[in-house]
Amino acid sequence: MNRHAIVSTRIGDLTLVASDNALAGVYFPHHWVKPTPETLGDRVESTDPVIAAATQQLDEFLAGERTGFDLPTVLRGDEFQRRVWTILEEIPYGETTTYGEIAAKLDSHAQAVGKAVGQNPLSIVVPCHRVIGKNGSLTGYAGGVKRKQFLLDLEEPAEVAAARLF
Repeated sequence: MNRHAIVSTRIGDLTLVASDNALAGVYFPHHWVKPTPETLGDRVESTDPVIAAATQQLDEFLAGERTGFDLPTVLRGDEFQRRVWTILEEIPYGETTTYGEIAAKLDSHAQAVGKAVGQNPLSIVVPCHRVIGKNGSLTGYAGGVKRKQFLLDLEEPAEVAAARLF
């Protein structure tokens, strides 16, 4: 049974969706692919055990205190989407890849990969923010390009950030 809560984070409010004992969704207020009422389920307090654990780990991640997530998750999508999302989960913290590179791994097209990335229901937890355009551009992000830049900057190694200052 799905349920959701809206929690405040340093990058704004997020809607967290739990399904049984797993996290099933992390959505921004103006998310491109809006979850249906059935996907969201009933609204609950943020003290729900799954929601509370996800909130704590998201807060730690956004504060730079965590580089990954240790949460039970459930990803619902078609076979191609799940294959793309699996690749997203394999992108190391602090690194990026391109839509084209993912497409090459799947013998597909960058546009199809972009669509699947845009439908990722677990933003941040499944790090779709680590996918960039082939020329290094910050292409669309369900949470907005400013949030994407924040997340990428957060993951940037200190020595790289320091080198950009000089």
